[in-house]
Amino acid sequence: MIEEYENQRQKQVSQMRTITNYGMGVIFVCAGIFFFLYDKLGIDLGRKPSGLDKIIGILFVVYGAWRIYRGYKKNYFK
Repeated sequence: MIEEYENQRQKQVSQMRTITNYGMGVIFVCAGIFFFLYDKLGIDLGRKPSGLDKIIGILFVVYGAWRIYRGYKKNYFK
């Protein structure tokens, strides 16, 4: 009885973490793309685009892809 409850709880936690990883991964990827393209889209942030914007964009895209991969693999309790 307790084992069934623990298995069900782990399954629920795994599903919730997967959804969170997918959602946050998409948000980070979109933020990274924004840092790449905001100057081409005509969005004025009050300063000129710099190389640091490109580096931040790359980091956001890589981290977002890693979060999506982590949600896909579901290695939470191993």
